[in-house]
Amino acid sequence: MTYCVGLRLDNGIVFASDTRTNAGFDNIAVFRKMHVWERKGDRVLVLLSAGNLAVTQAVISGLNEQIDASVESGEASLLNVQTMFQAARLVGEAVREVRRVDGPALEANNGTFAASFILGGQIHGEPPRMFQIYAEGNFIEATKDTPFFQIGEHKYGKPILDRVARPDMTMGEGTKVIMISFDSTLRSNLSVGMPIDLLMYERDSMEISYQRRIGANDPYFEKLSKGWSGALREAFKNIDNYRDPSAVEGDEAQKTLSFDPMAAK
Repeated sequence: MTYCVGLRLDNGIVFASDTRTNAGFDNIAVFRKMHVWERKGDRVLVLLSAGNLAVTQAVISGLNEQIDASVESGEASLLNVQTMFQAARLVGEAVREVRRVDGPALEANNGTFAASFILGGQIHGEPPRMFQIYAEGNFIEATKDTPFFQIGEHKYGKPILDRVARPDMTMGEGTKVIMISFDSTLRSNLSVGMPIDLLMYERDSMEISYQRRIGANDPYFEKLSKGWSGALREAFKNIDNYRDPSAVEGDEAQKTLSFDPMAAK
């Protein structure tokens, strides 16, 4: 399976994706799910992919062939459209084309057309923007109220993003909360695995600000994982235990519940 996150901040966008794919317990491989198109001084586009690997690779290949063909034809491609909205439309159209070709065969063999994408970046002349693109080819855009998107196995990493992620975070803070969401996901879902591809794009830089691959023994990630686990245990310990709300005032109101169901048997 997959876990990918994009977080749009006031100062830029942070992207992260895992690299594990599996078609069963004994068929696990590493594939890159972060795809980048960069023309320094003009645009940076980052596309994260999740779903059926054959489907998502076909979409990426179609977009790259479109870029190659546009050099002579002048037709629209990710490297010549004028807005991020138009770029999202191109990705959506590429998804629909792959669905048109491969969808019937998948359905005939009880397969599903599973694909979702996060597209983000900046084209000269407009601010950074980010979109989530669905298997149907339609999409939504990130806003200040909803500054992050997740695709793949998102449920384990979502609580921390819901509670903490804000557009006014620094790039370092945004990366930290994304890494914590990955740590939570890795602990709870074996279908998501390292290494993690990380990319930061700084607003108006028109080039990739920072990009690296985080492995299983990465010192920062190990420190973050241990620190987050310790902080959760400490927070849990410091919260009052449950008290019976029906207890009378006085000593009874201060008693915590200590009933052991097994001892009563």
